[in-house]
Amino acid sequence: MMKVLLISANTLRIPYPVYPLGLDYVAGSLDSRYQTKIVDLNDFTYPEGLEAMIREFSPDFAGVSIRNIDNTDVINCKGFLPEYQNLIRQIRTNSKARIILGGSGFTIFPVEFMQALDADYGIAGEGERFSLLLDALEKKEDVKQIPGVLTKEKTAVVYEPYDGAMNRRFDPESTHARFYLSYGGMLNLQTKRGCPFHCSYCTYPHIEGSRMRFFPPREVAKSARELQDAGAKYIFITDSAFNASYDHSKQVAEAFIRAGVSIPWGGFFAPTVPPADYFKLMKDAGLTHVEFGTESLSEKVLASLRKPFARADVFAAHQEALAAGLHVAHYFLLGGPGENKETLQKTLAGIDNLEKAVFFFFCGVRVYPHTALYDVALREGQITAEQNILSPVFYRSPEITAQEIMQTVENHANGRLNWIIGAGEAKATRILPKLYRRGFTGPLWEYLIQ
Repeated sequence: MMKVLLISANTLRIPYPVYPLGLDYVAGSLDSRYQTKIVDLNDFTYPEGLEAMIREFSPDFAGVSIRNIDNTDVINCKGFLPEYQNLIRQIRTNSKARIILGGSGFTIFPVEFMQALDADYGIAGEGERFSLLLDALEKKEDVKQIPGVLTKEKTAVVYEPYDGAMNRRFDPESTHARFYLSYGGMLNLQTKRGCPFHCSYCTYPHIEGSRMRFFPPREVAKSARELQDAGAKYIFITDSAFNASYDHSKQVAEAFIRAGVSIPWGGFFAPTVPPADYFKLMKDAGLTHVEFGTESLSEKVLASLRKPFARADVFAAHQEALAAGLHVAHYFLLGGPGENKETLQKTLAGIDNLEKAVFFFFCGVRVYPHTALYDVALREGQITAEQNILSPVFYRSPEITAQEIMQTVENHANGRLNWIIGAGEAKATRILPKLYRRGFTGPLWEYLIQ
């Protein structure tokens, strides 16, 4: 029996560790011909014993999922490539496994990661094609015909959303599942793939496609109930925006109620104006945390970022969520095209009118290929077409510096605990892990609300 080791290479735990959902779907695509093992480097069990585990399992294939490229912090930026290079060295030293790269971060920079990590194969896009690659290798067929597959020789990438069966294989007894259940109790699920929005900086449409592919609400609720029965205390929905389809998200909420899902859950939402009683239904279905991808409260900047809402919509969505009794957070992405002192002040003044919420500020917009922001940066001469931007590059508004933005936000925050600036590492490191150790569950940012 062929052995497949699937490794989640993410070690970022701020503000909380994220369960490697994608690898459950990769495992679910593999049949009984393969003995599959998932290893999560966020699991505290493995950092010292990783090499011994690799030797003992002796995999034929090692799939490495690259989720994060860097910490996206313009002031204290840290890239994770050296950590990934060390992981590949550990796999090479302790096994004869052929290495296959994948994951959302890899999909953004497939050629760059293939070269930097000297992998045998790569899969750009959704990981279910892992099984197609293994089948082709076993039958000695040409793997280059599989969409998204790269080899050492083939570097041209064909991006196509996966249209086959998508099955999650969740094992509540696995070591990594037990880690998340014991540390915050947070697991996650998807209700759909694909994002219909056209935000200028976002990679979701490139990774998953721009056409929404919905999972049947009954199946989503069944999965949620399985997580609950396994001991999960909280579920995070990983969709780019849970309410990108109000109809489908309402059907999911109704299915949660019918399935008896009783644990709290949350997710990212676009601050668009919801239908009547939308958030009341979500609350009845167990929603407790609404995380709005707001980015700015300047109409000028919202337009430049191609957001699917206006400033007034943000306030309407915020009030509807509060009225339903939900915890609310807003994420802001400052310093993009059109940002200046006036637009920044408009955003900060608007935030002062958003009551009972937590605000996360990211000062600087990471430039990724396959986005409209990349084209803007190229046109303005901030990057060149030949430049390798795997090493973090941030768009810089010519009218205000990242340092000015950071200082202005810090001055305006005036020490308020619910204003988390940058990666939020100082406050999160002080507060959230302590709460987890004391048995608290979920994202916990609601304890910062003032």
